[in-house]
Order: sequence, then structure tokens, then C-alpha cells
Amino acid sequence: MIKVSYTVMCRNDVSKEVSLVDILANEKVMKAIKSEFAAGLRNLVLSQKEETQVFIKTQKEVFEFSASKNDFADLLEFAEEDARKHKRLKKECDGVELVDIITVD
Repeated sequence: MIKVSYTVMCRNDVSKEVSLVDILANEKVMKAIKSEFAAGLRNLVLSQKEETQVFIKTQKEVFEFSASKNDFADLLEFAEEDARKHKRLKKECDGVELVDIITVD
């Protein structure tokens, strides 16, 4: 038996990477951080130790179903069928993305 996890993909989903350098260089972000963590202090500079990427993604609900090990080649099709059966595919959401496949006894 195989346990399959998937999410529904929508046209307005967001998946973006922003470097921490760019975030800290933004004046609005800089002011917000200083006012929140160093209110009333002057001559402050924001910096980071290493280059870091921040990911901005649409939070997705993960759905699961089970299938036979013999059906491995058809898992994407089965995920789409499961999404249609449970009315998870809507006007702007017309595909699925497999998240995880786990073999269960």
C-alpha cells in the first residue's frame, strides 16, 4: 500500500525567493524592525552574517489518499481523481502537485 500526499495548484499561487539583503535594504522593513526591537535608539545598522533566501509561498492544504503499490505509475492521475471526487478543483484551481509518497506495509 502507498500513502500519497498532494496539494491543489491554483493560478494565483505565489512562490517567490527574496534575499535577506534585499529585505533588510527595504526602508519600510528597516524602520519596522528598528521600531519593534530597538525603539528610541539611534545610529543603528541592520546586517546579517550570511546570505539567506526567504521564501514567500502560498500556504497549501495537503490532502492524502492510499493506493496499491501496483498503481505507482498512475499516482498523479489518482490524485487528480481524488481532488475531483472531493470537489477540491475549482475555477482557478485545476491541477495537483504530489508532495510525498510513502510505502506502507
